[in-house]
Amino acid sequence: MNSLADLAITGQDWPLELADILKVLVAQNRLTLDSAEHLSTLRRSATGDTARLHPLEFIASQAPADLSRPGKLLDLETLSRWLALEANQPYYRIDPLKIDVATVTPLMSFAFAQRHKILALELTERDVVVASAQPFVNSWEVNLTHVLKREIRRVVANPADIQRYTMEFYRLARSVRGATAGGPQGNSSIANFEQLLNLGSMSQEPDANDAHVVNIVDWLFQYAFEQRASDIHIEPRRDSGNVRLRIDGVLHTVYQFPLQVSVAIVSRLKSLGRMNVAEKRKPQDGRIKTKSPQGSEIELRLSTLPTAFGEKMVMRIFDPDVLLRSFDQLGFSSEDQRRWQSMVQQPNGIVLVTGPTGSGKTTTLYTTLKQLATPEVNVCTIEDPIEMVEDSFNQMQVRHNIELDFASGVRALMRQDPDIIMIGEIRDLETAEMAIQAALTGHLVLSTLHTNDAPTAISRLIELGVPAYLIRATVLGVMAQRLVRTLCPHCKTPATLDQEAWGELVRPWNAPLPSQAQQPVGCNECRDTGYRGRAGVYELMPMSDNLRDMIRTDTDFSALRRQAYKDGMHSLRLSGAQKVAAGLTTIEEVLRVTPNSQQK
Repeated sequence: MNSLADLAITGQDWPLELADILKVLVAQNRLTLDSAEHLSTLRRSATGDTARLHPLEFIASQAPADLSRPGKLLDLETLSRWLALEANQPYYRIDPLKIDVATVTPLMSFAFAQRHKILALELTERDVVVASAQPFVNSWEVNLTHVLKREIRRVVANPADIQRYTMEFYRLARSVRGATAGGPQGNSSIANFEQLLNLGSMSQEPDANDAHVVNIVDWLFQYAFEQRASDIHIEPRRDSGNVRLRIDGVLHTVYQFPLQVSVAIVSRLKSLGRMNVAEKRKPQDGRIKTKSPQGSEIELRLSTLPTAFGEKMVMRIFDPDVLLRSFDQLGFSSEDQRRWQSMVQQPNGIVLVTGPTGSGKTTTLYTTLKQLATPEVNVCTIEDPIEMVEDSFNQMQVRHNIELDFASGVRALMRQDPDIIMIGEIRDLETAEMAIQAALTGHLVLSTLHTNDAPTAISRLIELGVPAYLIRATVLGVMAQRLVRTLCPHCKTPATLDQEAWGELVRPWNAPLPSQAQQPVGCNECRDTGYRGRAGVYELMPMSDNLRDMIRTDTDFSALRRQAYKDGMHSLRLSGAQKVAAGLTTIEEVLRVTPNSQQK
């Protein structure tokens, strides 16, 4: 008998037994006979939870070698895929981001799902996709088909995932139902400008401290941390509240709550963030400090915005481990690192980092300040708001309600005997003048600007009204940056690059096609996207004597850019091309996030 299908009894339920699975694995030369006997012995002596494990989970827990893949183990994912082939059923990797929990949980009761170890995953007009790790057990199908009036499309899934997500999905659904019970059926937000009059509904929306709402918020945090999200969006719509997570720079819809539940979730979060829960007409900011499932401290920055259908909330997640990253981990090449260090290790002057929101400017500055903040120097920052609280430097937050803005903040910092000042953003002439004043009086100033590339930062300062002679005297250099998604190391494969696309990337440097390029595939580790994590691409423009001589009120910025290239500056696209050549990302990803290269 070389397959499980040969052992299964036609027309009868045949639950998987460890002995049968081991027999087939040995027959297929996936497992040694000694290993199989050892596993059988361990199973007989197992007690408690170990004895109740699915046979595949038990085998995987002992991590036996996979003879068909030298150097690899028979892990649970491999065994689950093998079981799907043996049963001639599709394998289904459960990605919670792609499951509509509100739709699938009402299809069967929690008790039914638990009893049969199955989980509904998708619903269409014709059928229901149901996952099971017992592909030869069929008795539950008749009852479910009768109740749902739809065909059952069976798939095989990882038994641990089925158990875990059954618990999570039904717990979440139960909390949403509990929070909704007794709430109004229509829109309940006072700030909803298009609220429909719902006569006879006198009950109030759920209390933010209700146990069900607390459970939902806890689940939301845990879920976001597990999915490596950088932002959580809670967005009110006419009849519902959408939850979306930004993962590796891309938004994914996670859940749709009833609107009154969404309102209660926002109220709960405002309470945790020490914001005014009653004030729904004005934007507010707050912060929460919590712990990830692994126990590390994580800070969240909260921001609310009144919209047509109620309050929208965005939470940015700051992982303190970011501050421990090296420049290599951020994506700096050795040349980029050398140039950047030469700029920020000057005793005085201004260093600017430019790029759009979410391009990693703050992370770069924090990593740099962390390195510069030795016991011998005084590092002070003025931010709006403070993104991450760090012990090794002094941080001050802008407060417009008491007229503490960037300019007045820098003026105060100047009296604090600083060595290094970080200004969150230069937005106006007054702030720019204070930054220049600080640089002229012997301080190193780091700040950000919103421009597309490094040379444009000079034009932005001139547009703000900064005299050209002061820019020449103080600016040490400018760095523009973007974040590109990096290829998943678990599944990327060699790629042949398109000559035309490569030419677009490296114009006008005409670099040859690389031989090490890789392409995305998609696997469990990257949720079938082909990408996992992000890295920076950088355009560094140290201020050379040639560039300083060109800075005037009527500067020709095309000429300035060409001179910067002659001095050794590489465009963002060329920096991205180096990462493509190293097999870290793709041409499409670099073209997506970088502005068009300028001619030399």
